[in-house]
Parts: sequence; structure tokens; C-alpha cells
Amino acid sequence: MIGIIGKKLGMTQIFNELGQQIPVTVIEAPPNPVMAVTDKAEAGFAALQLGYGQARLRRDSKKGEGKPKGHRASLSSVGHAKKAGLETPPRIMRSVRLDEPGNAKIEIPSYSVGDVVKVDVFAVGDAVKVTGTSKGRGFQGVVKRYGIGGGPNTHGNTKHRRPGSIGPGTDPSRVIKGKKMPGHYGAARHTQTHLRVEKVDTDRNLIYIRGSVAGPTNGIVVVRKQG
Repeated sequence: MIGIIGKKLGMTQIFNELGQQIPVTVIEAPPNPVMAVTDKAEAGFAALQLGYGQARLRRDSKKGEGKPKGHRASLSSVGHAKKAGLETPPRIMRSVRLDEPGNAKIEIPSYSVGDVVKVDVFAVGDAVKVTGTSKGRGFQGVVKRYGIGGGPNTHGNTKHRRPGSIGPGTDPSRVIKGKKMPGHYGAARHTQTHLRVEKVDTDRNLIYIRGSVAGPTNGIVVVRKQG
């Protein structure tokens, strides 16, 4: 159940051999270096730590220049990257599980620190699941946040998008936990399952996945095979 870290470029459409129009999400996934390997015999599960992009390094501060602005990679991350043969640590690191929980018969692929994972691990027709961070929409009401219908728009009603009553007053005399209320909407981890790989472009490191996935344009996603 290998995976790869990529960037969502946006959506487009392609046509298959039957001439059918298929909406797809284009994900750019350059080769991911393997930063660490988790052995199933030691930890009880097999996984890889993959890297994406390049972090900015700290520089020697000269007199009068002050400290450099922005986030810089820590010395520990630089040392961790050197173990994988990298001069610059990745900007993003994610762990991808290799074995499928509950299926002891699955063949676990073999990787070592310093190897790279490319888009050719996927093939047309593979079932995948994509994890990303949904678009942040700020503080929203119950109509947009949960799809509640709201009140009537006529007959003197003035509470068109209000949630209405949130619980009885006598029993239990409190608001039940988990009640759908206005609040922060979006900017949350979301995994879309049962997606299909429609095309793999190994020359440009692109994966075309049928349908939409969570996240804005240029958002980071993790594409994993689904067992």
C-alpha cells in the first residue's frame, strides 16, 4: 500500500478510448526520497517516511544583518536528511504505511533509506485514496456549514438562516454535546477514498485521478494505494 506526496495543480478533463469525457484532478508528484524505514518486525507495522520539496537552510548571520527572516530548517532535520544522502532537508515529510492492516498475506515492498518513490508506482486503473487539507472558510453559519435548510423566507419570518431551537428547556435543560452550531468551517484533514487513476505521466511526474480531491490549488496531498 505504497503512496507518494504531491501537489494539487487543479482540475481538467481527459477523454478515454471510448471517447468519454472524464473529469480529473492533476497532481504533480516529483520523486520522493525515503527518509526513514519502519520495520514490521520491530514496530508491528511497515511504513516509509517520505520527503517533498526543499526547506530553507539557516545561514551564518553577519554583523549588522540580524537574524534571517522566515522559517529555516533545524540542525536536527539537516542531520536527518544527510542520513538519506540529501544536502537539504525536505520541506514536508509524511509517513506512508506499506502493509494493509488486517491482511497478513499482502506482499510488502522493500525500500531502503536513500531510495526514491516515483509516480510509476501507480498504474491506470489503480484504486487510490487522497488525503489533503480542505479549503478554510472561516466562521460560518449552520446553513453553509451543515446544509441546514433554515427558516421560511415569507409570512413575517425574520430568522432565515438561524439554527432555531437548540434543545428543550425542561429536560435535559442543557445543550446536547455535538449539537450542530455555527463555527469554524474547513481547513481540516480530509481523505477521499475509492478514486481511480486515469493516467500517469512519468515524464512530467503527473498523476490524473478521476474526480475531485480536498484542498486548494497548490495544496499538498498524499496519494496512497487502496487495498
